Amino acid sequence: PKAYITLAAGWEPGKETARLLFAHSRAVLSPYKRIRRIEFAELPKTVSGKIRRVELRDLTAAGSAQEYDEADLAG
Repeated sequence: PKAYITLAAGWEPGKETARLLFAHSRAVLSPYKRIRRIEFAELPKTVSGKIRRVELRDLTAAGSAQEYDEADLAG
């Protein structure tokens, strides 16, 4: 599973923030529900406020410098 994260004020996207989020998901979620990849991005929305999932799929297919993989940060 992949999570798209929009950060609150005071947080910066980066490896350390991703490590904290992965650690939190390991502590709180069941192993089958845990996120494996994180991408920091603003969520694309429709006029009515729904999330445009097709755009998120396109972003994933194109790749991103803001994407972090749990396996890459482990250690």
